[in-house]
Amino acid sequence: MSEFIVTTKNLKKYFSSRSGTVKAVDGVNLAVRQGEIFGFLGPNGAGKTTTLRMLATLMTPTSGTINIAGFDVAKQPDEVRRHIGYVGQNGGSDRPATGVENLILQGRLYGMSHAEANERARELVKLLQLNDFADRIVYTYSGGQRRRLDVAIGIMHRPDVLFLDEPTVGLDPQNRANLWDEITKLKSQGVTIFLTTHYMEEADILSDRLTIIDEGKIVDEGTPEALKKEVGGDCIAIGVENQQDVGQKLKIAIKKEGYSTKITEESELIKIYVKDGALVVGRLMKLLDQQKVKLRTITITEPSLDDVFLQKTGYSLRDKDLDEGGQS
Repeated sequence: MSEFIVTTKNLKKYFSSRSGTVKAVDGVNLAVRQGEIFGFLGPNGAGKTTTLRMLATLMTPTSGTINIAGFDVAKQPDEVRRHIGYVGQNGGSDRPATGVENLILQGRLYGMSHAEANERARELVKLLQLNDFADRIVYTYSGGQRRRLDVAIGIMHRPDVLFLDEPTVGLDPQNRANLWDEITKLKSQGVTIFLTTHYMEEADILSDRLTIIDEGKIVDEGTPEALKKEVGGDCIAIGVENQQDVGQKLKIAIKKEGYSTKITEESELIKIYVKDGALVVGRLMKLLDQQKVKLRTITITEPSLDDVFLQKTGYSLRDKDLDEGGQS
């Protein structure tokens, strides 16, 4: 088998609407290696879930090809389904049943005997730390508990590839971190994980490699570290008084100084990308004084994945999600 367990070639999904053709996914090429956590990062509405549904045999592509574990999704969908697990945003558990009952049912649907399904269910209860609630009905679960059960259901039949669609949406920070730990455990068990997310921190922490998608097209790909190095240096973010009035004039003045590689403005911050933030701060403070601009906030950080997105698209991933109201 190839080192790539999931590949797509020129994958497209178009929809007809009253206003014309919507290109939800427009020529996506992916290559996911066996045993890695592959992040698929982008704002809400970028085409992540549509892509994932095509990979999971839940939606037919308009054109293009998909190969998973050596099988063609269009020609051999049943074989593909035996090799994949899928956890959608809404989960798939039967809420009047207990967690263990859900797991056993999933195993039986995949052809396990009752004894095999029960043994595998108890194995997953231990692996994903479901012990405290596995024998309770799912209606009583918290959001974090339900998501852990959803993941357990997705891997009940020991798939080669697990597709997770926005697995931590709606979870509080502690439950999100707990689920990250469980996802990392699955990787150590040899499971290849394809993770869609619009959380930059999640993609950065979990992904061995990631692809950034926007408006149905791939805008960049690589390891999180390599992508951030493309931006280079440090990012100085400043907030100044009356930014709407003085922002453009200030950016022109900073550019003339010659120490910035790129300057952007988003929300209430001006971001200045430089090779060495510590050396530049003094010069920047002097310039602000000369321009009679009053500083409100200043931070120096290494570039983030949001900076990568901003550089590639011209706007912030975080701001786009806010503009769209957090809708998928």
